[in-house]
Amino acid sequence: MNKEWSELNKLMQSQIKKRDTYEEGIDILLALRDALWDTVSSFKEELNREEFNAIPFINAEGYHSKTIAYSLWHIFRIEDIVAHTLIKGDEQVFFREEYQKRINSPVITTGNELVKHEIADFSEQLDLDELYSYLSDVKQSTESILRDLSYDDLRKKISAERKERLESLSVVSKEESAIWLIDYWCNKDVRGLIQMPLSRHWIMHIEACLRIEKKIHP
Repeated sequence: MNKEWSELNKLMQSQIKKRDTYEEGIDILLALRDALWDTVSSFKEELNREEFNAIPFINAEGYHSKTIAYSLWHIFRIEDIVAHTLIKGDEQVFFREEYQKRINSPVITTGNELVKHEIADFSEQLDLDELYSYLSDVKQSTESILRDLSYDDLRKKISAERKERLESLSVVSKEESAIWLIDYWCNKDVRGLIQMPLSRHWIMHIEACLRIEKKIHP
């Protein structure tokens, strides 16, 4: 793991556990996300369209067995779902701004149900400029939510009503490879969701993207 990202993540997790350092912890989280965003932005500048669809580790186990386009969709689709439907309880950026049509995505889900060539085919269909617009919008909207959270908010559990709302939206596939996400998220408190997926999930998938990029450009 990138040492800077790892250290920021550890410090953030430690700080948000305590009331007197909570606000500093949120500031560290925002700094971590900005550092990770710099890498997300670099892909747009350094890779051509076909390279976003490349899947050089197609038969591997792990996050690097995807494409970069898919990985970015997956990170931010999950964040949008968790930040808006579960934490804030409002409408996802994806639906509010009609991003399915804009991105030309064949799915509205997290993409967990897709495998191998399905991931490559999915990636080819995406409008990359609109995808990056979505990523930016989700990042900003999530960070607005994070800034508004109090220390006491972090201890709140996800309500049954919000879990039902999540299920009704069909944004998590009912396939075995995806459906577990609903219980995984809804069994956490808000602090747990900040730790995963609003920070560590980014690190895991962006590091996998860097591994893909290195394979494409040795």
